[in-house]
Amino acid sequence: MKIAEFGVESWLNKWEKSATYDISQSTIASMTIDELLQTNGDDRNRFFDDLGKAKMNYGWIEGSPAFKQLVAGLYDNVHESQVLQTNGATGANHLALYSLIDPGDHVISEYPSYQQLYDIPRSLGADVDLWHIHEDADWYPDINELKQLIRPDTKMICLNNANNPTGTLLDKAFLQQVVDVAKSVGAYVLVDEVYLPLDDPSAFTSIVDLYEKGIATNSLSKSYSFPGVRIGWTVANDTVSDIFRKYRDYTMICGGVFNDMLAVYILQHRDQVLARNRKLVMTNLAILKDWVANEPRVSLVFPKAVSTSCIKFDIPEGTESFCLRLLKETGVLLVPGDRFDLPGHARLGYCTDETTLRTGLQKLSEFLRQFD
Repeated sequence: MKIAEFGVESWLNKWEKSATYDISQSTIASMTIDELLQTNGDDRNRFFDDLGKAKMNYGWIEGSPAFKQLVAGLYDNVHESQVLQTNGATGANHLALYSLIDPGDHVISEYPSYQQLYDIPRSLGADVDLWHIHEDADWYPDINELKQLIRPDTKMICLNNANNPTGTLLDKAFLQQVVDVAKSVGAYVLVDEVYLPLDDPSAFTSIVDLYEKGIATNSLSKSYSFPGVRIGWTVANDTVSDIFRKYRDYTMICGGVFNDMLAVYILQHRDQVLARNRKLVMTNLAILKDWVANEPRVSLVFPKAVSTSCIKFDIPEGTESFCLRLLKETGVLLVPGDRFDLPGHARLGYCTDETTLRTGLQKLSEFLRQFD
């Protein structure tokens, strides 16, 4: 099996620890466990006492009953048997694709988006068609182009909602059109749903609440600020979940006792975590909008209050070399758009702490003045 280098991950693996002002990430400012406990006003000793009493065996293989119940409650019509715990959303996407895609299958993938969603199917021998998003349409894909790509033998349509790196959210009406196209040939629709619009979470609709053959993947890494817990999940109908169980035995045993306990705690206090993050996102989005309005060499289709955005540069230099010089000379880290096949752009993660964001944007503007 051959697979392409994972562009965004290889960039971050190499450079993120050397950044002074990291405005590249797509997580809402990561929390410590102490911050989590303080946000909820709980006695930290109670959590750690419970942890100290827990046996570090394999725990619950698919995720604890409490975890599965809490995740099921995030959807309209999902029960616990449909939920499987994974190693982050990365593990969830891999499990779904590994379980369902065979050599020669036809897959349609939103593009650009999270690279797993098109390069894993390719590595498995699938025939992958790319369904392009369009900057002049606020980074939406065109439903008529999907209708042209669909085939009687299409196995799966892969989406990233909201999109990484653009932050564009596909609304319920558009998703219903996608479902109608998928239904016409009986195709699965796999949607990576790690980004929740925090200005209005009710505006988000999960694919599993629209379509029997919908598959949702998610995690605690982005909207919940806990990438370090490495817990994600798949949600699918019972037949598909049983398929996943067979393949899952080859990819992971369990998420880990500690990780599951922390994941349960985060989900139990979901409202408090999202309230903290909503304030951060809305404050920082206002800062970003003001900066773009006053920075002549940058434009932006603004994201839907999710934690990632994709700026466009007006500079006479390739973005890969520009971003590398920016890091080495100023300490500011972006992800060059080339890593998403979007030359001339960069992923700007505006949901870091406010001081880092303001300083990073200031230094980025100062660096851009060399082109004036």
